[in-house]
Amino acid sequence: MDLGQSAELSRTYTALDLEAFAGLSGAAAQDTVPEPLIAALFSYLLGVKLPGPGTNYLKQELNFLAPAPLGQPLTARVEITRLRPEKHLVDLRATCVLADGKVVCEGRSLVKAKDVAGAN
Repeated sequence: MDLGQSAELSRTYTALDLEAFAGLSGAAAQDTVPEPLIAALFSYLLGVKLPGPGTNYLKQELNFLAPAPLGQPLTARVEITRLRPEKHLVDLRATCVLADGKVVCEGRSLVKAKDVAGAN
């Protein structure tokens, strides 16, 4: 892992996805992508891509700035902003944007990860 290293994922949610989410969560179906589904994109990136398997969330702060419309691609991205190898800690910036660049969500995550190396 290195400072500035990033990973991203694009996903388009459909009405069927929201029906499934409503069925699992008990929430009413919406006409925009629910915030937990956007947050799940970051969870996937952190657990599978960067830092990857073995990652544990310690803290996450997300600010939802605009609704995410159905049927439009969302691109979630995490970027390493600080490494603390002595404590196995990684700080990351998180953003989610629409295809036109409009920011839907931004925030940060603090995770504990295996094999943290690099300089602060």
